[in-house]
Amino acid sequence: MTTDTISRFRPARAAHLNLLLGLFCVVALTASAQDSSIYIQCPSSTDLHPTGDGIVCDHLAAGDGMVTMADDGGKQQYIFSFSRLPLPGVGGAPADPSEYAGWVMDQGMLAANGPAPTIVLDEDDEFFLSLTNVGMALRPDLFDPHTVHWHGFPNAASVFDGVPDSSIAINMGATFTYYYLAKDAGTYMYHCHVEAAEHMQMGMLGNLYVRPRQNKCLTNGTPCPPGHVAGDMYAYNDGDGSTAYDVEVPIQIGSFDPDFHDASLNVQPLPFAGMRDRYFLLNGRGYPDTVEPGPLSTTDPLGTYHDSQPVSSLIEAAPNQRVLLRISNLSVTDFYTVGTSGIPMEVVGLDARLLRDGAGNNMYYTTNSVTLGGGQSADIILDTTGLSTGTTYFLYAKNLDKLANDAENFGGMMTEIQVN
Repeated sequence: MTTDTISRFRPARAAHLNLLLGLFCVVALTASAQDSSIYIQCPSSTDLHPTGDGIVCDHLAAGDGMVTMADDGGKQQYIFSFSRLPLPGVGGAPADPSEYAGWVMDQGMLAANGPAPTIVLDEDDEFFLSLTNVGMALRPDLFDPHTVHWHGFPNAASVFDGVPDSSIAINMGATFTYYYLAKDAGTYMYHCHVEAAEHMQMGMLGNLYVRPRQNKCLTNGTPCPPGHVAGDMYAYNDGDGSTAYDVEVPIQIGSFDPDFHDASLNVQPLPFAGMRDRYFLLNGRGYPDTVEPGPLSTTDPLGTYHDSQPVSSLIEAAPNQRVLLRISNLSVTDFYTVGTSGIPMEVVGLDARLLRDGAGNNMYYTTNSVTLGGGQSADIILDTTGLSTGTTYFLYAKNLDKLANDAENFGGMMTEIQVN
């Protein structure tokens, strides 16, 4: 066990019947998958972020798992979500399609991440995202299909949109490859759109953002903004360098209703009308877990130990650096207001669009808080110029009742900004 991983060993909350059915499900699905194959469409690359060819391929598994909350005792929450799988022949994954199928079922079951794996693209990338539905090990009675909906993205064809009314939903044991041409920089998000209120409450959502082509100025023929050089990073293609940053941190706002999650695990009626979130999260964690730099890990009811919450919310910068916060909200229950004290927030983009009017004038504004509803995002720059080394500031919910881990106060939707 490393120092940057919190290991949580908690008693199982699943009923014995579900445990036995889950074991049967793992064995049965794995056995059948050994005789089949999973076809991953990736035209020219064999890693997630190739250099130079503009092709990015990724493979996600959709299933269930457990995460651990930040309250005393570390309550485990049952979730649906996604996990990342290496492509065939990469990172220890078998290259043979028939062997890869069984390996995917073994690795993808009970591996759900909260939030889902972060997806990062460059503008103009062609993105091939394969999704395999591995089923619900702890709820084998559920045969839910799943999709990936890239929220706010203008798909060329509705078949890739992930809304089941007009596109394909992936049934258990099946794989589908989505295609996207990333033409617009900005902060987005993704989630499952099947039975969205339930699946998103259960955790099927993740960070997704596209970096601008201006980041590759000179090397791709794009001129660098005045006073900037190749290698500088920007939130958008601003032309003037006004969205330049040194440190980039994705922050996804979320929240859980523990009664809803427990009802789903224990096969009880789901209280949609009474859904009331009591765990308030940044990247799937409540404070103080938000400031842990490494992944959080959980042991699930079947004894599987995995990185359940891999995305840290700790914000670190040196004096005189600019920090880009890519904040998104996929809560299905509430609006949230997050803000800082001591460091002004310069809002340069909203909903994956640079704040600029039709005449080209910057419409950026400075504030100490932003309010986001479900499906909204904001690109915010924190400037640490003049701040002293060794100081700590906070990014936190200005709705003060959200600073709690269920019944415990002094936690919840808060993280630290460490200047060091």
